[in-house]
Amino acid sequence: MTKFLTLYSSSSGNCTLVSDGETNILIDAGVSCARICSALKEIGIQPGEIDGILVTHEHSDHISGIRVFSQKYNTKVYANIKTMAHVLKAAPNLAAGNACVITPSKPFGIRSMNIKAFVTPHDSAESVGYIIECDDKKFGIATDTGKITQAMLSNLAGCEAVLIESNHDEEMLKNGPYPYMLKKRILSDFGHLSNAKCAWLATQLAIWGTKRIALGHLSEHNNTEDKAYKTTCEMLQSNNFKVGTDVILKVCKKSEICNI
Repeated sequence: MTKFLTLYSSSSGNCTLVSDGETNILIDAGVSCARICSALKEIGIQPGEIDGILVTHEHSDHISGIRVFSQKYNTKVYANIKTMAHVLKAAPNLAAGNACVITPSKPFGIRSMNIKAFVTPHDSAESVGYIIECDDKKFGIATDTGKITQAMLSNLAGCEAVLIESNHDEEMLKNGPYPYMLKKRILSDFGHLSNAKCAWLATQLAIWGTKRIALGHLSEHNNTEDKAYKTTCEMLQSNNFKVGTDVILKVCKKSEICNI
């Protein structure tokens, strides 16, 4: 049975594991190598058993652990060409053979897994989400996106399980301590997804058959787990889904392994 787990998920660091028992991949490595290794060992996977790291984009909360991890365990890193340029600046020691450039919308394989990246709107070089197919099922991840696009919907449709962003509560953000320009950036179409927008996306995916939905990348200053969960839960229920039966809904904690 495929494991789909967030090891870390917040605005300060992100790392997700997908494993089918034969192939083990990480999506992002935005915390230290030591913390990633600690979480992997907790679930019975050795760091040297990671077959690749898929990078969504170059912000530090998604790549800060890559330099040490890739060097220590000779791990391949996958990113589109624009993102890879930034990865190589952050990890100049990355072996040439381990820098694997991918093209959004063009499928590729890592051992037993079929993978496809798709572009997401975010203020980075070229942010992407990922679809991973294994065990005859489809799993999706889409965080760090300012708005919901057709590409997101068409790629995530039909996933068995998804990790999507529920970054902020709009009122908390608007009334919070962040500078005006930072608030404006987060609320923009190239910022982060609000609880309300996430709830709409989650409900649409549930209508299309997704059974397990995890809310991730919560802001530490502009959101709470309760607010994120309640917003999506209420919209699912208003569309006649029984949360816990028809759809399993979870909120991923900052530093606690979450089994999606």
